[in-house]
Amino acid sequence: MPAEGRHLPVLLHEAIQNLAIAEDDIVVDATLGGAGHSRAITGQQSEKGTFIGFDLDAAALERARHALKDAKPTVHLVKANFRHLASEVGKLGIRTITKALFDLGWSSYQLDSGRGFSFLRDEPLQMTYSSDAGSGVTAATIVNEWKEETLADIIYGFGEERYSRRIAKAIVEHRVHRPFITSVQLADVIKAAVPSAYRFGRLHPATRTFQALRIAVNDELGALEDGIRGAWRMLVPGGRIAVITFHSIEDRVVKRMFAAWEKEGGGKRITRKPLVPSERELAENPRSRSAKLRIVEKSRR
Repeated sequence: MPAEGRHLPVLLHEAIQNLAIAEDDIVVDATLGGAGHSRAITGQQSEKGTFIGFDLDAAALERARHALKDAKPTVHLVKANFRHLASEVGKLGIRTITKALFDLGWSSYQLDSGRGFSFLRDEPLQMTYSSDAGSGVTAATIVNEWKEETLADIIYGFGEERYSRRIAKAIVEHRVHRPFITSVQLADVIKAAVPSAYRFGRLHPATRTFQALRIAVNDELGALEDGIRGAWRMLVPGGRIAVITFHSIEDRVVKRMFAAWEKEGGGKRITRKPLVPSERELAENPRSRSAKLRIVEKSRR
């Protein structure tokens, strides 16, 4: 299946319109993913513009390279975590940027990566964004080695899972006899740990725990703050940052940062309330239902 059929960029029109991209802009796409936003961004730029795209996954970079092969602006594709945005852009000899987009959503490519993100497939329990084997802490490390209380705190804090303590207890009891190796193995233990009514709700009972582990493995909230602050430091007066979030934890981080900059007089929120998908987009792409878009502009003083 072609890339275009497998990944639908969320809030595409709203993000591009509110970033107000000019043909000579220097734009950072901090999350290349399926390259849907990247194609739209570079379509607004001319030969005078510059596009810098980030991703940790080599496959995502290759998809972007193919998708942007005919793009008019100068294109730089960077294999790095966007938390290092400022330093990596600096290595390119670029000192300022005019626009930045952070799309924190998921693509089918990530679910199909074979690294344990999906609880519907029996895959190695990694949950690392990097495609490099053996890079840092994995989900298996956390569930097999971390203390029960720490596990419960992570599952509650990052997953907002009300049965976090029951799940953590079940994980610790299981690993004594058999270490966790695959995603389905973990999902089955989680499912057995929660009340029967919870097992058959709208969400799979492992959804929130898997979210929490993914955030912990990749230090997503720390990376998000570092990346946005790095972009803000490099942003020219009048420049804009757009962030698309998909759960309340991320959205609170972004809302707090944007509100603080506005209060300090350094910026203005273009969206006082987040933009959300239209009814048409929800019908075409149900995965977009939890998406929220916030945009901030740096003061021109």
